[in-house]
Amino acid sequence: MSVGDIDTPSGEFDFAANLLPFDPLDPAFQADPYPFFRLVRETAPALCTQPGMWVVTGFRECSAVLRDPKFGHGDGRLVASQITRDADGNVVRPFVFMDPPDHTRIRSLVTKAFSARMVERLRPTAERLVGELLAAAMSKPADEPVDLMAELAFALPSNLISELLGMPPQDKPLFEEWSGALGRGLDPDFMLSPEEMQRRDQARTEFDGYFAELAASRRAEPADDLVSALVAVEEDGRNLSMTELVSTCRLLLSAGYLSTAHLIGNGVNALLRNPDQFDWFRSHTDQVAGVVEELLRYDSPVQTAGMRTALQDTEIGDQAISAGEGAMLLVGAANRDPRAFPDPDRLDVSRKPERNLGFGIGAHFCVGAPLARLTTQVALTALAGLRVELATDDAPRINNLVLRGFAELPVFLRAA
Repeated sequence: MSVGDIDTPSGEFDFAANLLPFDPLDPAFQADPYPFFRLVRETAPALCTQPGMWVVTGFRECSAVLRDPKFGHGDGRLVASQITRDADGNVVRPFVFMDPPDHTRIRSLVTKAFSARMVERLRPTAERLVGELLAAAMSKPADEPVDLMAELAFALPSNLISELLGMPPQDKPLFEEWSGALGRGLDPDFMLSPEEMQRRDQARTEFDGYFAELAASRRAEPADDLVSALVAVEEDGRNLSMTELVSTCRLLLSAGYLSTAHLIGNGVNALLRNPDQFDWFRSHTDQVAGVVEELLRYDSPVQTAGMRTALQDTEIGDQAISAGEGAMLLVGAANRDPRAFPDPDRLDVSRKPERNLGFGIGAHFCVGAPLARLTTQVALTALAGLRVELATDDAPRINNLVLRGFAELPVFLRAA
């Protein structure tokens, strides 16, 4: 089989005139994208799919682009769906879609506010919440499956991030409503229906208005939460503007919450489909940090680090790239590159943790990674003390390119 053989099973696939050499909405791809990725990577770890556009699937090549200052977002043409305007007509670009020096300044401020201390202090809260959520799930009849996504994977980070941001508990349903629309909206516009784009744009508007009010309230009366910290953080006499603060909070919601939920869901699914690995983990729960890294590599919740533009003439591997050309970075493929990970299609939770690209690398490494790791570690450790079984071999996946995960994951939960 060649890359050309997997373009599309139907004659309807367009995807912006075949930017990708496969159909990302093909059910076979959504069920298991990794054979598709392997075929592309074996053809070329950096493949030109149309003039001026490259698809990058190699670990070394993706890492190099993410670290190379000759690549960036430039004028934003390739990430236009993530750039908006506020009520005053000002351009709103979340800092992950910026280049230095703006990206460097805002990331530095966010990192100072979103500190390791702030994240670690959430561990007792996470452990308490996991206990409560699993107790509620197990209160149902033992012969009835529970949806692990709804009962734990979505609920746990939703509660934690709501608390971190300082949202009143009664407003949490708003958080969950916006998250679905914003998460689907991470995909480029040409993959979205008009209705999905409308829901994304409405969610952005409502979210930004909500957090602008919350930030104003915290500026007047600071609390012990992340929004207050973002309002107060300062470097060289400069603070985050209101637009920067609100877009940062939106990013935490649309990317941080959903990527954590799908890391938990994908991880549990992988462990249940590899019972020898789950058994090893049950006997080595003190190694949970390494287990999470292997699960992150094996079935990454974030499948693409998005698009990058060559800001000047450069290279990807041994390929010459001209200024203005674009590259889509498929980190889900890179994390299965045999040049970087021996036997990459095998789940091995005892594998020595190696740096993978599930949270990115370099200047754009995910600032929310510590919270995602903590949340997943706590959830998996709790599940290791229970009997967990898949209730179906055909759980529905979400319809998304950037994110990979389950819409539902029915399981049987019982005491050990």
